[in-house]
Amino acid sequence: MSRPPFICEAEAYRMLARAGIRPPDHGFAGDRPPFEPGCPVVLKGLAEELWHKSELGAVEFLPYDAAAIAALAGQMKARIEASGRSWIGALVCERVHVARAEGLPSEGFVSLFRHETGWIALVGLGGLQAEALAGMAPVLRWPVALMSPAAAMEELEGHLLGRIWLGRLRGMEPLTTRPALLGFLEALWRLAGIAEEEGASLIEVNPVALRADGRPTPLDAVGRRALPAPPRVPSPAGFLGAVMAPRRVALAGVSSRGEGFGRTILENLRRCPSLAGRIVVVKPGQDSLEGVPCVPGVAALKEAPVDLLILALPAAVAAGAVSDLLAQGGGAQVVALVSGGFGDGADTAGLGNRLAAELRSGRASGRWTPAILGPNFLGHWVPAIGLDTSFIPADRLAPLNPAGGSLALLGQSGAFLLCRRSRHRHLRLRLGAALGNEIDVSLADYLDALAPDPGCRAVAAYVEGFRAGDLDATLRAALRLREKGITLLLHRAGRTPAGQAAAASHTGAIAGDVELERAVLGRAGVRFSESIAAFDAALAWLATYPRMARDPVALVTNAGFESVNGNDILELQLPAAHLGPATLQALGDMLEAEGLAGLVPARLPLDLTPMAPESAYLRAAEILLRQDAGVLVLGLVPFTRCLRTDGAPARDFAGRLAGLCASTGKPIGIAVDAGPASEAYREAFAGAGLPVFARMEDALLGLRTLVGQATP
Repeated sequence: MSRPPFICEAEAYRMLARAGIRPPDHGFAGDRPPFEPGCPVVLKGLAEELWHKSELGAVEFLPYDAAAIAALAGQMKARIEASGRSWIGALVCERVHVARAEGLPSEGFVSLFRHETGWIALVGLGGLQAEALAGMAPVLRWPVALMSPAAAMEELEGHLLGRIWLGRLRGMEPLTTRPALLGFLEALWRLAGIAEEEGASLIEVNPVALRADGRPTPLDAVGRRALPAPPRVPSPAGFLGAVMAPRRVALAGVSSRGEGFGRTILENLRRCPSLAGRIVVVKPGQDSLEGVPCVPGVAALKEAPVDLLILALPAAVAAGAVSDLLAQGGGAQVVALVSGGFGDGADTAGLGNRLAAELRSGRASGRWTPAILGPNFLGHWVPAIGLDTSFIPADRLAPLNPAGGSLALLGQSGAFLLCRRSRHRHLRLRLGAALGNEIDVSLADYLDALAPDPGCRAVAAYVEGFRAGDLDATLRAALRLREKGITLLLHRAGRTPAGQAAAASHTGAIAGDVELERAVLGRAGVRFSESIAAFDAALAWLATYPRMARDPVALVTNAGFESVNGNDILELQLPAAHLGPATLQALGDMLEAEGLAGLVPARLPLDLTPMAPESAYLRAAEILLRQDAGVLVLGLVPFTRCLRTDGAPARDFAGRLAGLCASTGKPIGIAVDAGPASEAYREAFAGAGLPVFARMEDALLGLRTLVGQATP
């Protein structure tokens, strides 16, 4: 017999007790509850889907008296049934004497729910004003499978709730002890397993109060059962090989008039040397188009399949082509849908739902299906082989570094990728790919496929949301990337912090909680950028140094303002290098030899003043990187004659700095805070493979994003 979805207070208390969290003494009114006459109790009316009893007058405080309780229970039942709810019973609970902090909130709340990534515990300030208080002290979010109760305890100690309970505010006495709170958290971790056994999907405890002896005690608890979501069906294995090194490509939607997206895609494809003689155009009624062979339809691909089929066609026509491929059982390993109109506001015919259903049905039954990129697939780039499948004319974007690199850049927004490519002219990419609307292949699929790729050492992605099941898949892929030593940076566009805090304080509104996503993925080592500017700055570091560590940072500049402002950021947000006696002596000797003694103190930040030539920078950099610094940021304000900013001298300086990076295995970033007249100077460093920034602040912002404190 199936149990009702709603978990009432009595049933929730039973699960809490199994986990080792003692609820108040309680019993149903008709079952002789364990109370003496006159004992202070709380009478509660329980009903199906009754989450807030006080709203229906279903809570009364009174001395225990069986007759009075029976009368009040009858009144409660009448009110509750009048509201359309099914009556469960009248619960009589011990009225707990709780410890309180004068003038401060003293109650907490706990919400334990089964998320697609596993069980999540939310803990924060509780009581009737839990939502308002969440805006003042953000809710703690703990993925049970990814952290321990001891790690959760460390975070609780820093939260306002923990500081109040432990008496760590000025003038306060402790209300409980650290061992008591740790024991409560350990029981909460056990509760997750018990709830899973009993088919629960949510247990909410609000408020949690402290008894006079310091034990956390639930004063109310409810929950819910829910069927688990159907498992996510992953995209076909091996799609990444067809994306990154296709041996044969077909393109549909090329105009004979020399215009349109299809024509631009064809022009870009023909620039890829490895695809020479390996491109076919799907075009009925023509044998060739400008020397490229044509076939009349996708049926011709059954006997001569391609790795990648790009459909630059209207949505309905493209959907029909995919259905034909599915019906014939082959023709293309990967299909890219360039147009929109699938599963979005323009999809009035339900094309997206039908196509997704066809793919699910085919994979569930073991039939052949292609991997689908898009819709709204802007294209992708593989610089090392000169592959560009985008519909952007080549003259609108700076060329990517043809040597390629070890960074994969992914984005749910194609325009976001284009802007990054335009801004980062020297970006060394292994792969750049627009994800589009992810009707099939998702961010998680790309991450999972990149994890075993020996040429990939870092991934940066722009994300606007996750479909059902994709966050869990992304989490698992992120864990695999971390095992391989691959850095994953995300920029997550989302809601305001105030809105996230309010949603987290009542789990019914938790769907799409960006902070929860950050909490879960952050435990898997994912780094998050707080702004697009931070993403750009981190991207510049990652493209050259994909495995950044939280090493001590040293600043060297020739401008006092950079020293002061850079040091402010460094001291607050990053580990600053501290110089030992040997380093101080070596720097002092260098300053003496360069004629800077008496002008420049041997300390960090090292302000070499506008009088320093390149040799001073090089010698300082070598001393610092070979001894006390793990990362070096050089600020080069280029207005002094002591720095040679043109031609061969600038390139030589940049090359020697790059050589120092290679010999020490430590990163150097260059900040050139100047206008367009200094662009050639910046190009010298970028051409040598060094990350270049417009300001010292940008360089430090990128470092903070990659190696600052981990996401909570």
